[in-house]
Amino acid sequence: MENPVIIFGASPTGKSALDIFTSNNVVVYCFLDDDAKLHQTEIHNVPVLGNTDEEEYLKILGKKCEVFIALDDAAARKSIANKLKEDYKQVPVNAIHKASYVSEQAWLGHGNLINAGAVVQIDCRIGDNCIIQSNAVIETGATLGDFVQVGAGALINAEAQIEEQAFIGTGAVIVGGVKIGKKARVGAGAVVIADVPAGQTVFGNPAQKV
Repeated sequence: MENPVIIFGASPTGKSALDIFTSNNVVVYCFLDDDAKLHQTEIHNVPVLGNTDEEEYLKILGKKCEVFIALDDAAARKSIANKLKEDYKQVPVNAIHKASYVSEQAWLGHGNLINAGAVVQIDCRIGDNCIIQSNAVIETGATLGDFVQVGAGALINAEAQIEEQAFIGTGAVIVGGVKIGKKARVGAGAVVIADVPAGQTVFGNPAQKV
């Protein structure tokens, strides 16, 4: 990647993205964040310059800078991704830590964060704008829809399906072939042995509806 990157979001996920780009010797130009208290501050010497909708910075995307969306909320990530695509014809770059492993036979969309120690195995399909935290494992043939978040140390077994905007908590286990519905939430440490319907929250071992 030749151009520097602007990171949308100065949250912990934004800091992770900074670490990932730094690990790959990619320059981060600045953060943009809608929290005014962060403006004109610095995160590890990288300035937080303004809001995520400031035209001064948006107009240079694709010409002088790439973009990465590091917002924790999936709906917010989706809103900004749609705006960038529709208004500026831009899609976010992937942030893949050099200490992660992604099979050459896995398929990745755009704007994904894959943190240190994460593993994406052969024949996996990862959509757009997903967050895969440290030491999570996505096993052979598993599928993640767009805007999915997988917590640190979670295990998505072979051929499991995680649909759009689902959340998989830290250390959770999704048994092979199980389907997690759109916007469903799996609690930290849960062991999911049966399909979870869209919008449902489950927790425990075995996972039960909350």
